[in-house]
Amino acid sequence: MTEEKIKKEKNNEQAKVGVYICYCGGNISDHVDVEAVREKVAKLPGVVAARTNMFMCSDPGQEMIMEDLKKGTVNRVVVASCAPSLHETTFRNTLIRAGMNPYIYDHANIREHVSWVHHGQAATDKATRLISAAAAKAEQLVPLEPIRVDAKPHATVIGGGIAGLRAAKDLAERGIDVALIEKSPFLGGQLARLDRVAPTGEKAHDLLEELAGQVLADPAISVHTCTTVARFEGFVGSFKLGLKNQPPSPIDTDAGPAPSVLNNLEPGAYVPFAGIYPNSIQTAVEELTLETGVIILATGFKTYKPRRGEYGFKEFEQVITLPELIQSLATAEKEGGCLVVNGREIRSVAMIHCVGSRQIPGIHPEDESGRLNEYCSRTCCSATLNAANTIREAYPGTSVYEFYRDIRTYGRGQEELYSQASRNRVVFLRFEAEESPQVVDNSASGDFPLRVKAKDTLTFGEEVEVPADLVVLATGMEPMGISELVEMMKLPVGTDRFLLEVHPKLRPVELPQAGIFLAGTCQAPMDVGEACNAAGGAAVKAAALLGRGYVELDPFVAEVDLEKCKGSGACVEACLADGALQLVQMEIDGRHVRRARVTPALCLGCGACVAVCPENAIDVNGWTLKQYEAMVDRILSDDAAA
Repeated sequence: MTEEKIKKEKNNEQAKVGVYICYCGGNISDHVDVEAVREKVAKLPGVVAARTNMFMCSDPGQEMIMEDLKKGTVNRVVVASCAPSLHETTFRNTLIRAGMNPYIYDHANIREHVSWVHHGQAATDKATRLISAAAAKAEQLVPLEPIRVDAKPHATVIGGGIAGLRAAKDLAERGIDVALIEKSPFLGGQLARLDRVAPTGEKAHDLLEELAGQVLADPAISVHTCTTVARFEGFVGSFKLGLKNQPPSPIDTDAGPAPSVLNNLEPGAYVPFAGIYPNSIQTAVEELTLETGVIILATGFKTYKPRRGEYGFKEFEQVITLPELIQSLATAEKEGGCLVVNGREIRSVAMIHCVGSRQIPGIHPEDESGRLNEYCSRTCCSATLNAANTIREAYPGTSVYEFYRDIRTYGRGQEELYSQASRNRVVFLRFEAEESPQVVDNSASGDFPLRVKAKDTLTFGEEVEVPADLVVLATGMEPMGISELVEMMKLPVGTDRFLLEVHPKLRPVELPQAGIFLAGTCQAPMDVGEACNAAGGAAVKAAALLGRGYVELDPFVAEVDLEKCKGSGACVEACLADGALQLVQMEIDGRHVRRARVTPALCLGCGACVAVCPENAIDVNGWTLKQYEAMVDRILSDDAAA
């Protein structure tokens, strides 16, 4: 018997549907009468088994499904539990372990769609109808084969900060050729803007020099600085990037030397507060095309820039940001009675936390785009405390005052920074967001140029005024401006404007676009250790995807019935994915005709083409019109309501 006949026979076999309903530890069963649902579902046409379990995703729950499949009791599976985005892969793998096709399974979401939004009999009734619809669809399911595409054993990392360097090195160690793309002339990103890393005290220079040296010395890694991505096309395993390499402008070099002197630097030289300079500067614009199998985004973050007048920023020269203080500390005398900044003796420093982070609608003003940074930047507290400790220990004549809303020193060793600051006699004053500190001019009434006024909630709202020679704003993190990449690659962005992963626990470094991964602070505020861990995770995922030489994709894509297709082109016009549908010349029954052809690896499976085809000649595998009709009929039938 040929493979085609075997497949046809399997498609025509009588469907025996098994329904498996989860209690979800009470998340579902607290509002849905699960056993009542089971009794009703067991009576549905085509359903031969209906079972429940406290946690269907657990090993016992999966074993229950596998046993029924292996015995031949069921040959179609419906799981009714939480969102399919959480455990769809889990149950597909369950079918594979039972020796079955993973696509004879459907999922009914009765947690998010039912128990979390309905209660009592209404919840039970809705759960019954949703499961009934899924069972009706399951009767129509046929075994499908995953789409297999060749995967080029090459990876591209976009971003040359600590996360990008780590990801590139980890991939190269797994035998994969890597292209590292960095838009500036330097490697190191924001880590290069630091002097030492808290709480270990390691010098940022040493960390960068070691890792960047390994990257630059690795023959499997090609480094492209002063380079941006201008074009993007393709799909997982076979992406094409158009790169543009051009000489740097003064703004590209940031804190580093001017472009005119860059060529005098030795390759691999470390430029303080700029990064590692890997090679000579381009003198002309160059464009090249790069073919790659996977992409890792490590585009990093930028530091929040306070508005003019925010805590006196740009109005008083004595108001600076924390990154500026860190740079001043690195170049100041290593110890003395008082800290000296820009030739001025600093007897008193006031540090203000949460500048550009944890902003509250109605309290904090929006930026020019109407946005607020409502998230916590997570690293600012530790960085501020570390700077305070450095000042108090090296310059005992300088007093330090910390104005904070909450101290958030998360992570191993970070809380010790707070304890150390207390021992160093740093003075802490806590304020509410509604009554932020005010920085005012003090030059007319005292020998300190500024005063910081606040209500200290630690002393039950006492009005305090702190004289200050220097005010330091602990600025938070903001996502790097990568709107061009977001548009080109159709990347998902969260409400905080950082790139959004598929799931923070189950798929923390993956994007919905297959073959594109996240590394570091392009995803969320992270410290150096977290950024490196995320980069390592992305590298492992990317390497695993490329390891077999091919990639298997879900088969839920459009398929054209050539006997029905008349080549109207309506589907091509409606298609949302460039290149997924095309009209091509082909020969049918001796006639040369134009017909629609699908490129499966590019197809989104959205169904836009199905809706506009006048001949009903196109359908989406796994979500056919016939399956939709069966679901609707079942929802409206007396069987679903019984």
